[in-house]
Amino acid sequence: MTTRPVLANAGAMSQFIGAFEVTSKLSGRQFHCRFSHMWNGIATRHADTIDTKFFVDGEALVVGLAHTAFVKFRERRGRDLTDRESSYVAAEYLRERLEEDDERLLYDVSEPEVLRLIEQLGIR
Repeated sequence: MTTRPVLANAGAMSQFIGAFEVTSKLSGRQFHCRFSHMWNGIATRHADTIDTKFFVDGEALVVGLAHTAFVKFRERRGRDLTDRESSYVAAEYLRERLEEDDERLLYDVSEPEVLRLIEQLGIR
C-alpha cells in the first residue's frame, strides 16, 4: 500500500494556519488575516459546503468550500482531505480574492475552484 504525506490535524484548529498578510495588487491595501475555525455548512447555512472562518482586519468572514470537491478528491486520491489541508485551500482562495481587492463577508468557492487550489497547493 502506498502512503502519502498529509498535513495532519495536530494542534488547535485556530493554529492550523498562522496569521498572514495580503497586499492588494490593485490598491496596495494590506489586509491582516487570521484563521479561526471550520465547520460543516450543510447544517448551518443549508449549503453544500465546508465553511471556514477568518478574521480580516478584525472582521469575520466565511469561505465556503464546495463539498462535492471533497468527494472528488477522495475518489481520485483514495483519502479524505484533512481539516488542516482544507484550511490551507480556503486561505489560498482568500489570499487570491484579497489580492484583487475582492473583500466580502461570504465567499462560496465552486468545485472546480477548490480542485484547482488543491492542485495548485500540491496536495496529493
